[in-house]
Amino acid sequence: MSQISQLQSMDVATKRKEARTVIASSYLGSTIEYYDFLLYATAAAVVFPKVFFSGMDDWVGVVAAYGTFAAGYVARPLGGVIFGHFGDNLGRKGMLIVSMLVMGLASALIGLVPGASVAGPWGAVMLVVLRVFQGIAVGGEWGGAALMALEHSESGKRGFAASFVNAGAPSGAVLGTLIMGAFSALPNSQFLAWGWRVPFLLSFVLLAVGMFVRLKVSESPIFKAAIEQERAARNADSGPARNNSAGKAVIPLLQVLRRPKTLIFTMLAGAAGFALQVVLATFAVTFAVSKGADRQGVLYAFAAASFISIAFVILGGRLSDKLGRRPVMIGGLVLFIAYLIPMFQLLSSNNILLVFVAFTIGLMIHSTLFGPLAAFVSEQFGTTSRYTGASLGYQLATLLGAGFTPGIVAQIFKDSGQDTGSVVFYLATMSVVSIIFILLTREPKNNDLQTVRP
Repeated sequence: MSQISQLQSMDVATKRKEARTVIASSYLGSTIEYYDFLLYATAAAVVFPKVFFSGMDDWVGVVAAYGTFAAGYVARPLGGVIFGHFGDNLGRKGMLIVSMLVMGLASALIGLVPGASVAGPWGAVMLVVLRVFQGIAVGGEWGGAALMALEHSESGKRGFAASFVNAGAPSGAVLGTLIMGAFSALPNSQFLAWGWRVPFLLSFVLLAVGMFVRLKVSESPIFKAAIEQERAARNADSGPARNNSAGKAVIPLLQVLRRPKTLIFTMLAGAAGFALQVVLATFAVTFAVSKGADRQGVLYAFAAASFISIAFVILGGRLSDKLGRRPVMIGGLVLFIAYLIPMFQLLSSNNILLVFVAFTIGLMIHSTLFGPLAAFVSEQFGTTSRYTGASLGYQLATLLGAGFTPGIVAQIFKDSGQDTGSVVFYLATMSVVSIIFILLTREPKNNDLQTVRP
């Protein structure tokens, strides 16, 4: 082998090693972020109605707690725009570090918020404010983590690489649910007084670990190449560029909004996946406990099912590299529609084993949809607006699909006399809408990520 060939081989090997490091970092960082974000979902299901909304009818308290939960989803698109703007102009890595810092601090502070017995309604107000900061942080985190994994990976492996970011969601759910479940073994008075707070305070420890890992990774090579390309174009052309001599900058959000169809279609295509995900993490837990199942047993059943689903998220991403993003996502939605009625029958069994089966099957099906979603959304946008476009499209989908769904579903369930048929109809309708918009969106598997403009 010639010296040049050896150098080329070493370069490829180095790039692959760096890609593996970035994917591992994205997965770990996403796990920590979603530990913080989804821990709130567990607390909203089993703690907050009693701590911050005591004195209300049980299901009214649940709806109110889910309202504070929704605040985080309302804030996620804002986080996508803020972090996306700077991520498209300054780089992906720095925004990942800032988003993790904001999330860790907000989550730890939630563990210090006084309950209604001490602060009255102000406790709920503080909870909402910190939840908004959580939403802003995760809105910026997801886009950066997904693009770092996607833009470091080889063509034909992008779905697999980006799926590790989405695998952070069930991984974070496992971690958060296990820790919350362990403290729920305390006597109920102690758990509601202080036990639920400890998992939030542990965010300080996870923040230190995550910051250490994030500081070790390199910037996206595709982003760096795009910056060099635009710099060369600026030198060759006196026309407007990203940052011209007068300091005028192209705003990535405006680039995205010039193609509103792409943004709207990706938002509606992904919405049902988030609705199904959040129903499993919140309403399904509350529903199973209300039917007599042991609270700690239900939390552990959900944690175990989430752990199993991690592999299926990655499998879904891998399948999408072979079959395309759209067929895999549509298949997952169709299967979930068929599974909704059996799922609620299993959840109402008052049998922890059957509850575990309900969660496991539901999360396995959902994972086939969730795995390709990171690549599906990110591949729709050009490099210099990809952070903003992917973040905004993804976070608007979470807002539409997940932000208000727990509260809506709980209200529907309450108003229908606790009939799950109305819940099934609502979720099935959302799934059909997403299927339609997936079909209307072009298959992005073979898109060229080197394209600078959208």
